[in-house]
Amino acid sequence: MRDLMNRLAGVIGRRRRLVVGIWVLIVVCALPFAARQTEHLSGGGFDVPGSQSKQVSDALQRDFGSQADGISLILKAQAGASPADRAAAVDRVRREVATIDEVTLPPATALRARRELQRTGTAVLPLRSDQSSDELIDSAATLREDLEPGTAVAGVTPYLIGQPTIWAGLQEISKHDLSQAEAGGFPIVALILLVVFGSLAAAALPLALGFVSVLVTGALIYFISLQMTTSVFVTNMASMIGIGVAIDYSLFILARYREERELGLGKRQARAKSLSTSGLAVSFSGLAVIVSLAGLWMVDNQALRSMALGAMVVVGVSILTATTLLPALIAMLGDRVLPGGIVGRVERFLKRRVLRRSEAEVAAVSTPGPSRFWARWTATVMSHPWTAVIGVSAVLLVLASPLLSLQTGTETLGQFPKGGDVRVGNELAAVQLGGGSDPVQIVAAFDGAPTGADRAAVAGFADQLAGTAGISSVEPPAYAGDSVLIQATPSTASESDASVALVERLRESVVPATALSRLASVDVGGETARSHDVREQISGSMWKIVLFVLALSFLVLMVMLRSLILPLKAVLMNLLSIGAAFGVLVAIFQWGWLDGFLGFEGQGALDTINVPLIFAIVFGLSMDYEVFLMSRIRERYMRHGDNERAVAEGLSSSARTISSAALIMTAVFSVFVLTGVPSIKEIGLGCAIAIALDATLVRLILVPAAMKLMGDWNWWMPSWLDRALPDLSFEHPREPDPAEA
Repeated sequence: MRDLMNRLAGVIGRRRRLVVGIWVLIVVCALPFAARQTEHLSGGGFDVPGSQSKQVSDALQRDFGSQADGISLILKAQAGASPADRAAAVDRVRREVATIDEVTLPPATALRARRELQRTGTAVLPLRSDQSSDELIDSAATLREDLEPGTAVAGVTPYLIGQPTIWAGLQEISKHDLSQAEAGGFPIVALILLVVFGSLAAAALPLALGFVSVLVTGALIYFISLQMTTSVFVTNMASMIGIGVAIDYSLFILARYREERELGLGKRQARAKSLSTSGLAVSFSGLAVIVSLAGLWMVDNQALRSMALGAMVVVGVSILTATTLLPALIAMLGDRVLPGGIVGRVERFLKRRVLRRSEAEVAAVSTPGPSRFWARWTATVMSHPWTAVIGVSAVLLVLASPLLSLQTGTETLGQFPKGGDVRVGNELAAVQLGGGSDPVQIVAAFDGAPTGADRAAVAGFADQLAGTAGISSVEPPAYAGDSVLIQATPSTASESDASVALVERLRESVVPATALSRLASVDVGGETARSHDVREQISGSMWKIVLFVLALSFLVLMVMLRSLILPLKAVLMNLLSIGAAFGVLVAIFQWGWLDGFLGFEGQGALDTINVPLIFAIVFGLSMDYEVFLMSRIRERYMRHGDNERAVAEGLSSSARTISSAALIMTAVFSVFVLTGVPSIKEIGLGCAIAIALDATLVRLILVPAAMKLMGDWNWWMPSWLDRALPDLSFEHPREPDPAEA
């Protein structure tokens, strides 16, 4: 692999203009498709195959589309609205609904709404549709654009209600937050890069690669969405991860190139060295991230899988740009990527005037080789290994302790601001309907056409359902072929714990005890049931995700590091930092410790789908720093065979780059914390905290201390296993140290 990367560096150096030209062509071709990446994205994909909610959803689409509730509207008239204005509001809704395929407003419903709006000032208009739950979300998004819910027209304010409309509203907010995060993230990252590199050209390269990676991924997302159901949140995932990963990977390679140039290597040799060491480390670390994200495919949930796929694609594209486009740009720019120029002069001026450093101190900081600060840091940590290991482990375990109280939920309504149209509309609907805006939908399928006895059993079941605690009303049964649909309005909010408990009670005790269950196959569905099924599916699959990610990450590191101990250490330490991040999330989003600060609002639980997402993302990104640090340590160990010296040299030479990369990644995720809805805030904050802890307490303290204690056992590998594994090492077998020659 090392020789292959050396040859790649040579080819790219000789064909630098061709490589850059190819990438320019790729970007130009990708631009129009990246601009259209959201056209075919869906707010759905959350159905659980084989579940009762999925069976009901399929039956509704197949047999009861025109008879089942999906999207609803509520009209609220102000006191001064005239009768004509109120009638016009209903007509406006009728006209706009008529433009949506397979969605209708029954004339009787419109007539009843007109009377209610005149009499009470409030009217609910349930729409009918043959569409699936996922398709209804897209229809709701179109209605949001046309009706502008929350905006009064002639004294009457329309609101969209129901679970599909909630997802459509969340989709709209997420797109807005994404554009804000990208606009705020790039300037922050640019400033950090300027400080780190002290060169405008060097700082511009990682930013350019981040832009290219996200843009090309956007085009690929467009094509992926044409072939499979792809969640609208995939754009957030790709942008959030892509900006940080692409910049980090290019930073690792560029920093190594600058280091080799400052140590005296020629340009060609420095490019080859940086690509065969840091470039190879980037490839391995990217593979580790992709492996972690692939673990999400253990859950048969299309929304989760599509988000994982988007993140995997942007990581893969980032590896390609870092190992092909970046070396070509470095070859074209030459020494302009080294410290100096206007930025370098400004930096030296600030150090002398603001920090009051002498010329000798400024020159010492710029001297090639390991940083003196990090050399002293490493020596201090390794001189007190037990203190470091026990102290850091105790801090991380304390932070992780709230994880024992972890609860998950799917309350999408809580994602919206209290004055937002989605929240206000559903609260109005709860008052108007006497409960939740999404009915519990029960479908009974008979072996053939329903007989008189079957219909009697259905009538008896409907009566029993109306008397069940937690049900406020029941609609008359609707027959279609050999099936019957019964819709019941819960007396509590659709996403509340009480409504979830109602669904469980119906499935486990109420339905099985009825005569209807002995005559037909009965499934309990609806949006509340679907959310419950998703939570059960993901909770029940977490052990598979964790096992998959841990096992494959261990194997990747074992092949790279030629050790059994180091991969095990890496896995355990990653779990510590991830556990600490989840502990903080529980305290903030479940317990509400920071409610009101920076827009935080306790949800009473972590978002169900965020738990596996955060685990996979953070575990993969933590492996980035592990691979980069351990590749430097192994490189030194293979040179002279002294474990303690290798750890000291590897850490002191890479700590500044790791810290800078972690600062950039933390800054990128923190931007999403400031702009996102609670579910996006959870992902951003969880990733930011985990990476900050991993790059500081874990990589800079816990890793060197633990490696000092384990000594040469760090590199233990059975000879038979070593021979069986492919040789993908970063260096040739042990070379003599120049000092020993």
